[in-house]
Amino acid sequence: MKIQNTPIRQDEDPEQIPFDEEPEDEYDVPAFRKPRAEAIMGVIALLAAAVLLVLVILCIPQFRAQAEEEDPEALLRPQRQEEEIILKDSPMESEPTEETMEPTIPPERNPYNQRDFQYNRNNYLLCTQQGSYPGVDVSQHQGQIDWQKVASSGIRFAIVRLGYRGWGKAGKMVEDPFAKQNLAGASDAGIEVGAYFFSQALNIQEVDEEIEFLLNILGDTYLDMPIILDWEIPATGSDAKPRTAGMDARTLTDCLLHFCQVMEGKGYQPMVYFNWSQSRNLLFLHELEDYPFWLALYQDRMTYPYRVEMWQYTCTGRVPGIQGDVDINVFMPDSRRQ
Repeated sequence: MKIQNTPIRQDEDPEQIPFDEEPEDEYDVPAFRKPRAEAIMGVIALLAAAVLLVLVILCIPQFRAQAEEEDPEALLRPQRQEEEIILKDSPMESEPTEETMEPTIPPERNPYNQRDFQYNRNNYLLCTQQGSYPGVDVSQHQGQIDWQKVASSGIRFAIVRLGYRGWGKAGKMVEDPFAKQNLAGASDAGIEVGAYFFSQALNIQEVDEEIEFLLNILGDTYLDMPIILDWEIPATGSDAKPRTAGMDARTLTDCLLHFCQVMEGKGYQPMVYFNWSQSRNLLFLHELEDYPFWLALYQDRMTYPYRVEMWQYTCTGRVPGIQGDVDINVFMPDSRRQ
């Protein structure tokens, strides 16, 4: 076989043959394919966003259900603080004009007026017309408390929250995580101790459930001061309504009366807690007069028309040993109950 070589022209330098020119790349992706890949990625991103949105929507009822079991008293704290600011700036709290749905007999008139209460040297409000002494009511919202400092400041009693019922439909009951610690700490510091349960009960059956729940927390703890069912309607600040929103005066009066009778039968001193509006619109007070009244009215002038034995006059008080705001009360025990 004869091999024929292609001769190099004599006038061409072999080293100058242009090998550095890029040949056409027959494997390059055509330009029209690149937008297709970007479009696919965009579709995937949209699908992922849609799936995430669906998951969020599906979880909203669960989030809401969990929120509705949260502490109803926590919802009330901003409302109480706002009320205190309004009352301090107003000339005087006047009696509400709303009437209850049924005719009611007014309870005993208040023997005190706005001049019968003065601050002592520790800046606690006291009644000048009879023996009285200051106290606090506390819950997990006050956190860790130095009860020795509290006692040294002149505080004589503490009403400790045992727990609460959630404001949502399920109405789950929860023990206050600081309940037992506060009961023991206050007592060890020489402070008289009472207790309350933040109720969202709708009927007597649920009141009995709350009684059983709080008694399990108390155990054999001795109470010097009253035990209270603190029943209030929290403002949720959303479209979700609290379970207590539809309560009527007849039902609530019966529930609180039942609580007082049961607790009295068990050897405790029950007390009835309310604010001014609630006492006019959701309670028949004359039916509860066998038990002492605890009024929430955030001002330092006694203008309430009916007799009360304990007055929660501020929700933004300051007490040594307690960080931040705390409710402060003045107790005026009725000698006729001794």
